Amino acid sequence: MANFSKSGVPRFAAEVYQNAYLPEGGREVNAIVTVTATGGGTSGGLPLFAAGKDPAGTGTGCGTGTGSGTGARAGTGSGTGAARGHGGAPHAAVVIMVDCSGSMDYPPTKMRNARDATAAAIDTVRDGVAFAVVAGTHQAAEVYPGGGRLATAGPTTRAQAKEALRKLSAGGGTAIGTWLRLADRLLADADVAVRHGILLTDGRNEHESPQGLRATLDACAGRFTCDARGVGTDWEVKEVTGIASALLGTADIVADPAGLAADFTRMMEAAMGKEVADVTLRLWTPQGAQVAFVKQVAPAVEDLTGRRTESGPRTGDYPTGSWGDESRDYHVCVRVRAAEVGQEMLAARVSLVLPAPDGGTRPLAQGLVRAIWTDDMSASTSINPHVAHYTGQAELAQVIQQGLDARKSGDADGATAKLGRAVQLASASGNEDTAKLLAKVVDVVNAATGTVRLKAKVTEADEMTLETRSTKTVRVKK
Repeated sequence: MANFSKSGVPRFAAEVYQNAYLPEGGREVNAIVTVTATGGGTSGGLPLFAAGKDPAGTGTGCGTGTGSGTGARAGTGSGTGAARGHGGAPHAAVVIMVDCSGSMDYPPTKMRNARDATAAAIDTVRDGVAFAVVAGTHQAAEVYPGGGRLATAGPTTRAQAKEALRKLSAGGGTAIGTWLRLADRLLADADVAVRHGILLTDGRNEHESPQGLRATLDACAGRFTCDARGVGTDWEVKEVTGIASALLGTADIVADPAGLAADFTRMMEAAMGKEVADVTLRLWTPQGAQVAFVKQVAPAVEDLTGRRTESGPRTGDYPTGSWGDESRDYHVCVRVRAAEVGQEMLAARVSLVLPAPDGGTRPLAQGLVRAIWTDDMSASTSINPHVAHYTGQAELAQVIQQGLDARKSGDADGATAKLGRAVQLASASGNEDTAKLLAKVVDVVNAATGTVRLKAKVTEADEMTLETRSTKTVRVKK
């Protein structure tokens, strides 16, 4: 079983990449904020200040860059924490939801692969983590441990859970919302900070209305994170990606059920690496400014604009979920009041904050976004490389979706144009993984110009893989 123990608790740092110069009368300010958490592993998912040390003594070093330089950054102070929570309680909890609907019996090996994958995930659960297994059909049922509770991972409970998997059999319909609500109830009773779900489905959500699933996702959002996987090719991509998006998790396809065990192991390893929950990106803007959008742009595109909650005068919070040792990039676009040449202003203050036990928040890191008006056209028309790169990656995700939608609707010309643009963007940005997926849907004549031809025959697995992974991005090359 993998050992995720590291020294210290996560340190957060924020770096701002932008061109701060605007022409006279210019209003739109764009910046990429890179947030990096490092050195975690022993806080056990507790808020940093509950894991043994109060990070009030954080040191901040501020500096700004008008080109591709870094902005303000801050890191948490050093600290240590036990691998378990207060009073020896588990520090994190995970619920595995396994589709057991009738379609999981076709072919019969699919259900066996799902049981094997769940067993592999259970083997990866770290000692001391609370966990449960749920069987999902048109209703949800507890498989292990039962009784509306979670088990604490250890050699005995892992063995018991894997034995209980033998009872899993296929039969019934699919109502994913019931699975998520049961997971929510189980996780809500756990006195832990990091709550996570893993969901596997092989079919469409046919026994629940889209509105019902949406209401469940709205109710569960912010309560736990969830990774979602579709196995085979009979499920709906937008349903699975929608679940992952709403619950700040990942989504992917496992076209061949034989690959489930490896995928579940990777998912659970990633979940066990999460150390801090409920980290929020807080954005302050000056009087008269408007937030155009806030998007996560790496490792995948996720528009957070509509998830803003007001947290103070001219200040809004955007959820980012749970963090381990990792780095993510965010694109912030703000429209400020126009000013005259020579004037300078703070266009935005970007902070990473964590809930405090007293109901307040504690800062983890900070970056500053500036605006400087100039009559130097070469300065004001230059686009920061980070901003240009991620603007292209966001467009790449968009045109892939538009191209696939056009292809499904029979609009060959529209599909060719959009997917051709996608090939061009993937090639220019060095997104080789997406380029390979596109090459299974179109014949590439000239990648640089985006000249392509639609393939006459495309397997459903190849099309669904491209759609599911269309939001994955590549980082800026250093």
